[in-house]
Amino acid sequence: MESLNALVNSLNGLVWGPPMLALILGTGLFLMLGLKFMPLTKIIPGFRLLWQGRKKGPEGSGEISPFQALMTCLAATVGTGNIAGVATAIFLGGPGALFWMWCTALVGMATKYAEVVLAVHYREVDDHGEHVGGPMYAIKNGLGRKWLWLGGAFALFGGFAGFGIGNMVQVNSMAQALTGTFGVPAWLTGVVSMVLVGLVILGGIRRIGKVAAALVPLMCVVYIAATLVVLAVNFAAIPDAFALIFHHAFNPVAATGGFAGAAVMAAIRFGVARGIFSNEAGLGTAGIAQAAGTTDSPVRSGLIGMLGTFIDTLIICTLTGLAIITTGVWTSGVSGAALSAAAFEAAMPGFGGALLSIALVVFAFTTILGWSYYGEKCWEYMVGTRAILPYRLLWVLAVPFGAVAQLDFAWLLSDTLNGLMAIPNLIALLLLSPVVIKLTRAYFAQPPAAAPVALQSN
Repeated sequence: MESLNALVNSLNGLVWGPPMLALILGTGLFLMLGLKFMPLTKIIPGFRLLWQGRKKGPEGSGEISPFQALMTCLAATVGTGNIAGVATAIFLGGPGALFWMWCTALVGMATKYAEVVLAVHYREVDDHGEHVGGPMYAIKNGLGRKWLWLGGAFALFGGFAGFGIGNMVQVNSMAQALTGTFGVPAWLTGVVSMVLVGLVILGGIRRIGKVAAALVPLMCVVYIAATLVVLAVNFAAIPDAFALIFHHAFNPVAATGGFAGAAVMAAIRFGVARGIFSNEAGLGTAGIAQAAGTTDSPVRSGLIGMLGTFIDTLIICTLTGLAIITTGVWTSGVSGAALSAAAFEAAMPGFGGALLSIALVVFAFTTILGWSYYGEKCWEYMVGTRAILPYRLLWVLAVPFGAVAQLDFAWLLSDTLNGLMAIPNLIALLLLSPVVIKLTRAYFAQPPAAAPVALQSN
């Protein structure tokens, strides 16, 4: 077992090492330049389309509204990465890590846009009459039969990674938070979570979309409000916090207090890695959910989908990072969710830590819902629609196990598989980038009132 653990650990170091991070950033930058910075200049129109997309379009063009599709994506991405991931990046790389998270998000918007455009453009209708898409279908229908193995690799990595990173690891974080803060037994967290997850995912994407649309905006607003309280309490420290972020993004940070110090490379590596872990730009998952949205245009779906990266990293992660830095707890030597909890407790003594624990639980729960759909579509691609019900039952049964188990190896393996998903997706993005650019140009060349029916691909 030790040799297997060492092997997976070495593979994890390669998967999340500098070459892969450079490839993800490089692909995002290549797409951003090819799109002539359109994802940045069209943020406001994207939000306008999101608001208009609260209602479903014709049933034949998808199963859930564009708004529900984005909320499903955010359900999967807004999670422990926004709380524990940001804290870990700052603990290991210093305040400068937050700057590199921003850079990841900015180019990641182009990556996420392209992922969604291709997912919707190449989506199919399965045996149940539902729309399915994602990198595996983009590879299959966009690159041809000789690339089918690449789509299969993505589905295989995603199908197994989901049980760890999207299920057991999440409920384990929930159990630890509730046990440490409120004394709730881990088994009880597992059983209650199993029931709630089962009630949602056994209803399929329509029920997941409805729950996500109700829960995700509420949890984001409450969490943002709580972090704004922390920043209001430490308002005078905000200018110094930004100064630290920009200074340490390009200069080493010396050891101070419980902080061990970090080189610039550490700020880059952990800022980029945790940024990607949080918003999943480059991993290809967003397109899986967006492909189920009612739409007559891949570009419209892409404009809405790219907002997930903006909301996840540039808003929520930024607020978490600023809360940690302005309170000064980043030098305490504490890491992970405990560091974020320390920041909230410092600003709101007596209940700040408990508030963060509740946020972590809700974030992790919604991640389980979002990832359940990602994994389901990966297994459906490999096995067919007959895999759906057995998969959902296994997914629900894995929840209580994750609450009580020691998951060090499961976390390492699923984190590695999660990173491996990026390789097929990035290859597809680079090879199919001309399609993304062509569809984008055609969409914006139309008169404003023109219906983009010609861009529909299903």
